[in-house]
Amino acid sequence: FLCTIMTYCIHQRKGGGLVTEMKNLIQSVLILIAVLISGAEEVVYAQVGDTVTLKCQADSYRYLYWKIDDTVIKDLAWINDLGGKHFITGEQCIELLTDMISLAETVFYLNAAIFLKLLSMTPRSPLLPGESLTLSCSVNTLGNKKPQVHWLNPQDKKENSLVNKRVTSQDTGKWTCVVTDGKNKKETRVSVTVVDLSPAPSDPKYTSKSKTLNIPCSFAPHVSWEHVKARDVQEIYWQFSPDPSSGLVSKDTQKLYFLNLNDSLWKNTGQHRELRPVQNLKNGDLSLSRKQGREEDRGNYVCNMKFKSGAILNRAVRVEVLQIISSPQTDLVSGQPLNLSCSLGHPLPSGLHVKWSPPPGSSLPALKSEHHPADVIIPEVGTGDGGKWECSLLQGKNQLTSAVITLKIEHRLSVWMLVIICSAAAIVILIVILVFILCRRRKRKMRHLRHRLCQCKNPKPKGFYRT
Repeated sequence: FLCTIMTYCIHQRKGGGLVTEMKNLIQSVLILIAVLISGAEEVVYAQVGDTVTLKCQADSYRYLYWKIDDTVIKDLAWINDLGGKHFITGEQCIELLTDMISLAETVFYLNAAIFLKLLSMTPRSPLLPGESLTLSCSVNTLGNKKPQVHWLNPQDKKENSLVNKRVTSQDTGKWTCVVTDGKNKKETRVSVTVVDLSPAPSDPKYTSKSKTLNIPCSFAPHVSWEHVKARDVQEIYWQFSPDPSSGLVSKDTQKLYFLNLNDSLWKNTGQHRELRPVQNLKNGDLSLSRKQGREEDRGNYVCNMKFKSGAILNRAVRVEVLQIISSPQTDLVSGQPLNLSCSLGHPLPSGLHVKWSPPPGSSLPALKSEHHPADVIIPEVGTGDGGKWECSLLQGKNQLTSAVITLKIEHRLSVWMLVIICSAAAIVILIVILVFILCRRRKRKMRHLRHRLCQCKNPKPKGFYRT
């Protein structure tokens, strides 16, 4: 019959005891419990905070004692056939779940030893990249039989029982201590969090006046705003270094936005680049965006996160702007020469090429190949060349961005149109001359009539007389 069920609980207490206080540390303890009954050995592994049940299989007994050997043997609990029983409380908690059903002569003697070993991590989590991480996993052994102990990192790769390293973001996750003793296997886990930013894109971000501009920066997926605040973040801000081809006069690094840690809102430093930070700190998004790119957006953007410890995390994002330039202009007359240039402000990097998409009415032999030139020269444009021209920037078959320009082509004046225009102009001029002559003749006639009618010098009867 089941003689006794016991539950062993270990509580932390400041100032000593079995478990020393390790504030803000992820703790675990592997407890090796060996129960020897009639020469048989049973090993039970447990972690701090686990409930451990010890079962004693015996037909009958008179006295039962539970002890712990921690350099000094301590009595945990006892029970006898007179109904007496006792167990210690407080730092070590023992609970007798059942009473003895029957007591007879002693037929078994139980000697159980509980061995404790701290599973520790130094320093506390969360950590910053480059800080030291120490993970130890060990367990006291009973007799000469030693269990195998090793760690599994978050990528499930096997490491030694003692881990001491400088952390990176890859160290974030569950670290598993595996204890193997024959067929018995015990796993205990600790969580490690490394506060970091998500990796910056390896390639530049491409945009144009026809496309949106998004400059990404965010916390790593496993990092929350609470983790960042727990490490005493001091400042989060964006910087911008313009590219020489951007057309900006200043080449100095500019501070664009900074995060007000009191209200978690972004503040503009007065640069007025009309970039909008994403107001979503709960998701760890620190990105900047605008509906359309501009030529002056070319350059390097740096997202910075500074901590009171002096550590700085940053991610740099390069922005390239695709642009179509029309020479001499976008409003042309049929027959004029035209030069269209599609570029990033500098020669295209290796592996990138452009593809033109002219208006449906345009037919240029140079644009029928797979790879198009960056510059398109048209000696004489026609009305079919008017409309939207699109230049796509490609990497292989992957489109990175595209730019659009609209050309307006007017009809060229023909010889007959010139004759008609000239004839109409001549007729208008003749009519104007004729009207002018008629007006002059009429004025002269009126002047002559006035001279013929005059008033005599000598007084005469009232009236006028012909001279």
